Amino acid sequence: MPADTVREDIRTFLTSRRARITPEEAGLPGFGGRRQVSGLRRSEVAQLAAISVEYYTRIERGNVGGVSEDVLDALSGALRLDDVERAHLAALVRAANKPHRVPDRDGGASHVRPSLQQVLDAMTGAAAFVRNAHLDVLATNALARALYAEALDSDEQPPNLARFVFRDPRARRFYRDWEGIAHDAVGSLRTEAARTPADTDLADLIDELATHSAEFVQRWDAHDVEYYRSGRQRFHHPDAGDLDLDYDALEVPADPGLTIVTYTLATTAPHAAAFLRLSGPQPKVRAETPGPAGRQRPTTMTPPVIPPHTR
Repeated sequence: MPADTVREDIRTFLTSRRARITPEEAGLPGFGGRRQVSGLRRSEVAQLAAISVEYYTRIERGNVGGVSEDVLDALSGALRLDDVERAHLAALVRAANKPHRVPDRDGGASHVRPSLQQVLDAMTGAAAFVRNAHLDVLATNALARALYAEALDSDEQPPNLARFVFRDPRARRFYRDWEGIAHDAVGSLRTEAARTPADTDLADLIDELATHSAEFVQRWDAHDVEYYRSGRQRFHHPDAGDLDLDYDALEVPADPGLTIVTYTLATTAPHAAAFLRLSGPQPKVRAETPGPAGRQRPTTMTPPVIPPHTR
C-alpha cells in the first residue's frame, strides 16, 4: 500500500470517527447555532485528547511520525474507539511510518497442516473450516462442506467468502442477514489491509470486489473495521431450510493468519435436527496439490451430496 494511500486512510478513518460523535455525547458544552461540521470539530477532539489542535490536525492529515502509544490511547478515548478500531488505527500508524515493512504474518496463507485437518475432521457435531485473513476457505470438515456447499462451489480456488458475498447472487438467500455479513466481510478485509499494507494479493482482491460491486465500495468507504469473533449467524440452506447457528472464530497460534471458524447448535435448539442431518455421508473433496513456488493449495472442492431424506 503506497504511503500516500496510508495517509489518506488515516485521514478518512479519523474524520469518519469524529463525524459520528456529537458534542453532547462527548460531554462538551453546546453553544447552539448552526455547526459547519457533523460530529466533533478537530479542536474538540484535540481538547478531549489533551493535545494541541495543531498536533491533532497533523495526525489527521496522516503525518504520524513520532506519534506515541499514549497519544493513540488519548485519541482512542476521545473518539470512543473500540478495541478493533484502536488496533486498526495503530496498524495504520505503523504502516505510515514503515511503508515497506515485511508482514509478520501470512494473511494469504494457502496451506493447512495435516494435523489441523485432523482437528476439523474430529469435530463431528460442528461445521468447521479454516480460512486465512483474505477470507479464503482452505480446509473444511464434512458438516462445513454440507453447510457451505454453495460458497465452496466456485470457479476460483480456494473459494473466497467475500467474493461469494458480493459476487454470487446465491449469497443473499444463503445469509438471511446479508447486510450484517457484508459489513463483517468488508470490515475484516479493511482490518487486514492495515495490518499488511504490502500484501499485493489482498490489494488485488479488494480491487476486484470494488470493480464488480458498488455495495462493496459503499461499505469500504465507510472505513468500518471488524473482527469476526463470535455470535449468531442466520442461514437459509437450500436443503435444510432456516438455520440459526452460533459461531466462534478461533485463531491458530501456530499458524498466524489462519482462523478456525465453527458453527454449532445446541441439540435442543430449533433447527437442530435439520442441522445434524447435513452431516450425512459426504464425498471427500479436499486434497493437496503443489502450488506456485512450492506452496500448497487445495484442489477444486466438489459440492456435497445431501442424502435424499433431508431434501
